[in-house]
Amino acid sequence: MTDTEHFSTTVKRHARDLIRLAGPTILGRAGMMTMMIVDSVMVGHYSAQELAYQSIGLAPMMFLMVTGFGLLTGTLVMTAFHLGANENEECGGVWRRSISYAVTIGLIGAILSSFGEEFLLMTGQTADLARGGGRIIAIIGWSMPPMLLFVASTYFLEGLKRPKVGMYIMIIGNFCNVALNWVLVFGHFGVPELGAQGSAWATIGVRIIMAGSIFYYVWNMSDHEEFAIRNHAKMFFGGGWQAWSRLREVGLGAGASNAIESGAFSSMSLIAGLLGILSLGAFTIAFNMLALTFMFALGLGSATAVCVGSAHGHGNRRDMAFAGWTGLGLTIISMAVLGTVLVVLNNQIASGFTNDAELVIRAAPMIAFISLVLIADGGQSVMAHALRGCGETWVPAALHVVAYLVIMIPLAWYLAMPAGHGAIGLFESILVASIVSVILAAIRFWYLSKN
Repeated sequence: MTDTEHFSTTVKRHARDLIRLAGPTILGRAGMMTMMIVDSVMVGHYSAQELAYQSIGLAPMMFLMVTGFGLLTGTLVMTAFHLGANENEECGGVWRRSISYAVTIGLIGAILSSFGEEFLLMTGQTADLARGGGRIIAIIGWSMPPMLLFVASTYFLEGLKRPKVGMYIMIIGNFCNVALNWVLVFGHFGVPELGAQGSAWATIGVRIIMAGSIFYYVWNMSDHEEFAIRNHAKMFFGGGWQAWSRLREVGLGAGASNAIESGAFSSMSLIAGLLGILSLGAFTIAFNMLALTFMFALGLGSATAVCVGSAHGHGNRRDMAFAGWTGLGLTIISMAVLGTVLVVLNNQIASGFTNDAELVIRAAPMIAFISLVLIADGGQSVMAHALRGCGETWVPAALHVVAYLVIMIPLAWYLAMPAGHGAIGLFESILVASIVSVILAAIRFWYLSKN
């Protein structure tokens, strides 16, 4: 076999592995965003004012939630590492520790969410917007423990290369979410109309159902003994502080990275709030589409982290490189295709979120513009996941500090306010920051994976 043929065969093998793993993962990640979009659509059709409350309330909640996702990333990376090293019993230990970790983080987030109104007032929001958004934050905060328990178990199964279970549960959760929103937002079956607060209560109910379902599955897996799922000697808090060290280390790095990125993106909503209710609503509609399509990149990123982590466990740098670069290539192609759809259907997509003609006029061009943002933002996410698969912890976080704190936030404020670009200036700043991030992360990955 020639070098060219060997190269082609290796790329095809990694592409197949990534697509096989990424397909269910993408659907699972997209399911999370689909729930949020359903919430926005149903609340948006109920009332533009209620949509504003929901939008401003979700900004800090997304920061807390995504930071929690990052802190749990060690579950995915360490499960894949132990599986690649044929240390199957260690995988169960990773899951048990991650469950305790998830619930603890969730409870901290729930307590912090009780100060939502005060936080929104500190950011300069109006008293009415802060009061309405604060109520949303206080309710959704208590959905964090079950949601993070679900995410920890999903990461564990993805690390075992079994991503379909989380996908199936997420699909069921989406159906439950539509039904509960219909009842609680609009008031059916004798339930009072609760608007955005009804949607928040629906979120809690759905996440409890999802968490219970996936915990039951993992606990009763047919091969639970092979992976030491029910190791009663150690259970959920066993193993000692040292046994948690690598899980914490990877998670803290990823959590910091996610906190930086998510905090920076949440600040975009806060800046949009300063531009007025219509600008905030239009930005939220467009950002929801960015977040939904970004889930494809996030799914490919998780699959890339698993493949890179498995190759890292085997000590095979060549396979690490092929997995990482193939993941980046697939992401660029998929983001370009999705971006084309957004350009063609931008007006129809905006109209699906609201009946308000002014909101549609403002949101449609932003939806078209994010077709450019997707490629760079998706690429940086996959490269960050590839670095974590290599065992990197703090470098991705440092790169996000440069791209999203040092560059994006100041640029967003300047473009939206003094430069007069309005809400679309926020997306322009995201594009610039993501280009910087993907270039820096790609350079670092090349250095780590070169032979």
